[in-house]
Amino acid sequence: MSTEIETEIEHQKTDNREIVESILADGSNPDAEYPVEHHLSCANFDQLEKAAVDAFKLGFEVTDAEELELDDGAIIFCFDATIEHKLEVDRLDKDTEALIRLAFKNKIQYDGWGTYFIDEDGVIQSDELDDLDEDEFFE
Repeated sequence: MSTEIETEIEHQKTDNREIVESILADGSNPDAEYPVEHHLSCANFDQLEKAAVDAFKLGFEVTDAEELELDDGAIIFCFDATIEHKLEVDRLDKDTEALIRLAFKNKIQYDGWGTYFIDEDGVIQSDELDDLDEDEFFE
């Protein structure tokens, strides 16, 4: 199982670099503090709840769990583990590794992370994303 964890961590580190490069290439402020939302999910609410407690202990703010129905009719539960910091790959690598390990430990799914475009004044710009839902962000 550790090989599976390490493979997922390395894949996520590659994604981290690509996402950061994309956000900054679009002109987002490299010096801003970004709200980073890590997504976790599971079909078992009790397992998800234990993972939420673990994420909180790691220093993340944890949203209330939500119930979602998938396209195939299956029900899953999910929450976001959020934290605010500069958009630095090393920090994202550290956080995603910790949450992937937490996900494997609790037998839940780590579904990646996202954040918002922030202008040169440090303001989240939803008008830059007119074609997107107001809650949509980079992932």
